[in-house]
Amino acid sequence: MTATLLLLRAEAIAARLRELGIVSAQQLEQLRPDLASAQERVGAILMRHGVLRDADAVKRLAGLLGAIAQPLEAVQPPPALVRCLPSAVWTTHRLVPVREEDGTLLLATDDPLAVFVLEPLSRRYGVRLEAILIAEEPMAALLAGLAAAAQPLPAAGHVTAAAAARSAVAPPAAPVPPRSAPAAARPAAAAAASPAAPRSAADDEPIIRLVDSMLSEAVRMRASDIHIQPGAEAVQIRYRIDGVLRHVNATPPALHGSIVSRIKIMAGMNIAEKRLPQDGRLQLAVEHRPLDVRISTLPSTHGESVVMRLLDRSQPIRGLADMGLSAENQQTWERLIRRPHGMVLVTGPTGAGKTTTLYGAMAMLNQPDRKLITVEDPVEYQLSGVNQVAVKTTIGLTFAAALRSMLRQAPDVIMVGEIRDQETPQVGEQAALTAHQVHSTLHTNDAPTAVTRLIDMGVAPFLVASTVQGVLAQRLVRRICVSCRMTDNATEEERKFLGVSEPLQLVHGVGCEACHGSGFLGRVGLFELLVMAPPIRTLVVERATASAIRQAAARAGMRALREDGCAKIREGITTMSEVLRVVATADE
Repeated sequence: MTATLLLLRAEAIAARLRELGIVSAQQLEQLRPDLASAQERVGAILMRHGVLRDADAVKRLAGLLGAIAQPLEAVQPPPALVRCLPSAVWTTHRLVPVREEDGTLLLATDDPLAVFVLEPLSRRYGVRLEAILIAEEPMAALLAGLAAAAQPLPAAGHVTAAAAARSAVAPPAAPVPPRSAPAAARPAAAAAASPAAPRSAADDEPIIRLVDSMLSEAVRMRASDIHIQPGAEAVQIRYRIDGVLRHVNATPPALHGSIVSRIKIMAGMNIAEKRLPQDGRLQLAVEHRPLDVRISTLPSTHGESVVMRLLDRSQPIRGLADMGLSAENQQTWERLIRRPHGMVLVTGPTGAGKTTTLYGAMAMLNQPDRKLITVEDPVEYQLSGVNQVAVKTTIGLTFAAALRSMLRQAPDVIMVGEIRDQETPQVGEQAALTAHQVHSTLHTNDAPTAVTRLIDMGVAPFLVASTVQGVLAQRLVRRICVSCRMTDNATEEERKFLGVSEPLQLVHGVGCEACHGSGFLGRVGLFELLVMAPPIRTLVVERATASAIRQAAARAGMRALREDGCAKIREGITTMSEVLRVVATADE
């Protein structure tokens, strides 16, 4: 690894320290000459400049990187532990084995950044490693006491004292030679791929290629998500394409830890933490297309389950007509979102395209004479001319808190990414009452249920009746592929579903290369638009049931989700199986 790359790694760590508030911009400038020299560990540089003198700063940094800050009395590690790692690890990485607990080898260090090498060392020597952070004086005493006790490294598989009693014997592991550049300045991937550790490099390069090819294949197949699910016999790799999961590959369980570590490193996540769920995010270019990737890890029985959600930033925001709204519903919806005040809601389950619909509305309203502000978690698309705020719950910037502050910015239109607590709808209703236009999403099965849901969340019925202008419920179904579509006689089941008795011809996809044999290519929305007419407002004030509101809306001309699906079947856009897949539980 070149000095330039080492400098970039070191500055990336220093930048994270600045994000934590541990190092100031002025201190960062003072650190740059030492970081550029690459002659000293980053941790030592920070200590020498006084950045890590504060105990709280050390603990925060240790917590971020996966080390546990705790005091350690002067101890003499047992000889079995002393021999489990080569002396080069003590001096190069400042990691000293001190005790073993439940199959985990605890390593003491005075350098919080040493945890970047825990993962490659763990893979190399076949034992789970965790770090505890101690002061510099006890660490110096440990190193001095161990200098004379260095012994050759035993065979891998005999790393810990407990492992020594096991009968399984693995091939011997080569000792780690001293590194020419500071290891603390490198994330785990860099340490594993350095020339000084050829075995780790050979192990990691296929993993890097595997993850890269996984992302490239997902983009090529138009996948919205990559699911990595570990099992006892294999790790299942599945892509969600047009809303449906498809199995594409399986890898041996032995590769699972390396795959997850590679993904965590890419997203700047804590590779040492495997017991708690984590969320991460990264931006990269795949197949010359810029992607936002949101990553979620969840501990499971056989290891961490990983989901990567892919958002192609090169795709334009879809217009309302492209989403599948009928001409009548589109005209009504545009009239609702152009009103000077009030609240409009988009409802549906996760993955129904609610945010895309809101973005389409915001793009239509984004004019020089209007001020638009959004609060989202996270910000998915960049809208030029729109103030977009990302929720940060860890610092108290919730949807409700951001919404209250946004009102002091004199906006014309406010978009709240999601109503998920009791406070947000109440603040939103007050905003809608004070000459603001509020757009938001809500998780309900249909449009009438959204009205009763707001009342259940503590909003007064009269406020709901007076502020909510309309509710758009939606689902996404797959479009029939235009390259392999064919017409055939409708089955008896299809005619019954559509409510017709005479013979009918419907369109189906037979599968081709363009649609990867599925018969579907792309998605279209099914919609149900509830307009708050006077009779419905009266029912809301009277706390009527969602069923009563649905009946009144149907009399006023609302077309239900299932009816919209039937219309799209007749038009040759989708199939009965697709409509039943997404609306059967909503309308039956």
